[in-house]
Amino acid sequence: MTYKQFEDLPVWKAAINLAGRCEDFLEMAGSNISRGKADQLDRCSLSVSNNIAEGFERGTTKELLAFLYISRGSAGETRSMMRFFASRPKLKPHAGLIGEIAKAAESCGRQLRAWADQLQNSDIQGQRHLNEESRSNYNKRQQGRKSRESFQEKVRARVLNLPDGDPAKKRLAEMYEIDLEEGS
Repeated sequence: MTYKQFEDLPVWKAAINLAGRCEDFLEMAGSNISRGKADQLDRCSLSVSNNIAEGFERGTTKELLAFLYISRGSAGETRSMMRFFASRPKLKPHAGLIGEIAKAAESCGRQLRAWADQLQNSDIQGQRHLNEESRSNYNKRQQGRKSRESFQEKVRARVLNLPDGDPAKKRLAEMYEIDLEEGS
């Protein structure tokens, strides 16, 4: 799926929710958390969504990837702070919320990692690099990939339909890397 603005991204929505929950936690915890730690949690939790937004708006895959990794680091920092707060006796009444926030931060980190992995394997360099020629080349590569997959599926079906005793069946299965056990 293609997203036109960062506000539509599921991971950005999860990150905004994470920052909001951290803010709610800080309000509930009040004076049981030092001003410095409260400020740090506020900053790192909001940094997750802000870096997603900044990377998305940059227009290149390379820059987006860099900001996704920064965002993932901020999600890890948020989770680390929640683990610290979970160990503080004065914050035991908030243990449930602390655990939920830590899980939400971990989820954001996993989503960011999956997106980054996908982008690293992409041929698209980003909006800044898109022009008619690059779009045309990308579409041709996609068409070629689909044609190859269609051809391979037709060959697979024909090979699997050959009689089990046919010597060509085994040879063709090896040549086209078809698992004969799968077709049984």
